[in-house]
Amino acid sequence: MPTSSAPTPTGGSAGGTGRHLGWTLTLLALAQLIYALDLNIVFVALPEIGDDLGFPGQTQQLVVSAYVVFAGGFLLVSGRAADLLGRRRTFVAALLVYALSSLAGVLAPDSGTIIAARAIQGIGGALLLPATLSLINTLFEEGPKRNRALAVWGGAGAGGLTIGALLTENFGWPAVFFVNVPLAGLAALFVIPRDPARGIRRRFDLPGVLAVTGGSTLLVAALVEGPELGWGSTWVTGAFIAAVLLLTFFAAIEARTADPLMPFRLFRNRSLTVGTSITFLYVATFGVLPYFLTVLMQSVHGYSALETGLAFLIPSAAIAVGTQLGERLATRIGNRGTLAIGFVTGAIGTAALALGFDDGAGYGLPVPGLVVSGIGQGIAWTAMWIAAATGTPADEQGVANGIASSTLNLGNAIGLAVFTAIADVGTEGKSGSALRAATADGEFLVVLPTAVGMVIGLLCTLGLRRPAAAALPAAAPIRGDEVESARR
Repeated sequence: MPTSSAPTPTGGSAGGTGRHLGWTLTLLALAQLIYALDLNIVFVALPEIGDDLGFPGQTQQLVVSAYVVFAGGFLLVSGRAADLLGRRRTFVAALLVYALSSLAGVLAPDSGTIIAARAIQGIGGALLLPATLSLINTLFEEGPKRNRALAVWGGAGAGGLTIGALLTENFGWPAVFFVNVPLAGLAALFVIPRDPARGIRRRFDLPGVLAVTGGSTLLVAALVEGPELGWGSTWVTGAFIAAVLLLTFFAAIEARTADPLMPFRLFRNRSLTVGTSITFLYVATFGVLPYFLTVLMQSVHGYSALETGLAFLIPSAAIAVGTQLGERLATRIGNRGTLAIGFVTGAIGTAALALGFDDGAGYGLPVPGLVVSGIGQGIAWTAMWIAAATGTPADEQGVANGIASSTLNLGNAIGLAVFTAIADVGTEGKSGSALRAATADGEFLVVLPTAVGMVIGLLCTLGLRRPAAAALPAAAPIRGDEVESARR
């Protein structure tokens, strides 16, 4: 098994052949597919899961929220674990957690077991995302090589919802869990460079770990359960108060400890600070659209799981194209301009997409908006991860990506909570065709504010520094084999 030399200060690896890095990138892209599958796959399978295991519709959402809550609570800690314990070790541990929890989901005899399996999958996701990103950001040097690697990694997860629908339709809902078992096993067979020898040993900030994990978990849980239980319910209110207290305690710990879990000095890096803000806005806007599109297709238009998955083929392809465009644009014009293009394109496409949110609209009406919005989403996705990684030393890439990933999860929870409340206005007490029309109208009111949120994301990009002219490569023709070369 090959070993990597010590990472350079800029985050690139000084060792490793192109062939080995190509195999590693393939593995990391497969890991992104696993992550995307688990995040989105159960949306189309929920009705079948509920029918088979016998739990009512109002509790089925726990299958989704259990994953989101535990992933959100453990992301920052997992990012630091990648720095302190080793990126490869953390990555392999994540795959093991995924495989075992997915097998438990396949064999689940009741609703409690499958919810528990999803919660453990969430911890696996929290381990996987920062470890994967920190591996990319340390093995590929900052600049065009890293940009290309992030584009390949990002494009791999675009078809998660479609794959979930095909599995559900042809093999039943257990297939959406079982698919992770061979995927995780296959990923483990690939070669990742060993973790470099540890330098100065650092203490794992246990009080900080407990405070931030508890606070983050309770905050995300309150945001996820608020629409179901009511924002004024005792449980939700208590969770918010406890989360604020724990996160305040965490900030106090981090300001005083000699070896903090999340060093606040990292935020002096403008690229990381702006990148995390953009990540929040991205997932609170672009990130909520698949959920509302799924509701539109299944609850309003009556699409089956397979039809819903096939309907997502077009936007998935557009997102995949956008991720590759994002890499090329970032290399040629810089990250600030690339993010601006992504958010502008996304806002225009999303505004056009709103026309399709009508109970009488056919699938053809939203397609132009889906394509344009998807391309903008892909461009912004690649560029925002480039921003979050730029300028951070290699030995702190894990925690930097943990910060950005935590913001991603929090933005998704807040975005869904806010926009679900807006979408549900006017639906109470209705049924049949009246409910379908009210649902479509409510979602129309959601889509337009997400486009406005993308414009706010555009304004945030102004906080990034303009690239120096000398830092950008000379313009060159775009070759069709550029992305493919990253795999070799």
